Amino acid sequence: MQTKNLGRIIAIAATPLLMAFAASAGAAQTMTSDQIDAQYDAAMKRCDGMSGNDKDVCKKEAKAQREAAEADTKANKKSAEARHDAEKDKRDANYKVAKEKCDAMSGDAKDKCIADAKTMYGK
Repeated sequence: MQTKNLGRIIAIAATPLLMAFAASAGAAQTMTSDQIDAQYDAAMKRCDGMSGNDKDVCKKEAKAQREAAEADTKANKKSAEARHDAEKDKRDANYKVAKEKCDAMSGDAKDKCIADAKTMYGK
């Protein structure tokens, strides 16, 4: 009977830590695979002293937090790639505008204008 109560007390005490872990996993920063694994291992280790349903719940929470952290990492990666693509598209569009403005010029002025546009927009 005391062991069962002790398990519940530990589960209750660990809940704020698990909530903090979940909150940090949802933060804007991207965690590495090693960091996710380390947090998962630590969360699973906290479950070792438990038994019965409390242990099952603890393990499910650890797995859910791991999956959430992995999903956040994946989403952050896609978001970063999308931002990179958007910036490239903007640079390309602005380069085309700058190059078109150069068409109104001739000779050395046009050549310098095109060279400046290439430099400015990384072409």
